[in-house]
Amino acid sequence: MDFKTLNFTIFCIGSVADHLKMSARDIYHKMQEANIISGYIVPCYDVLHTFSKEYIVEDLINFMQKKGILVQ
Repeated sequence: MDFKTLNFTIFCIGSVADHLKMSARDIYHKMQEANIISGYIVPCYDVLHTFSKEYIVEDLINFMQKKGILVQ
């Protein structure tokens, strides 16, 4: 993973955590458990980083819900 992808991944985790009022650590562990970081965020970086923060957060929350790791 290069620096810009790592930065983007940290941005995604922090943004979702802020939105859900959870710790970034908890969100990181949930995303790791469901293979969202290495299976979605990193491989889709080229497309995902072009979207707005709001879109990315909504997309990731929906994905987490579909994976069953987030109930809201």
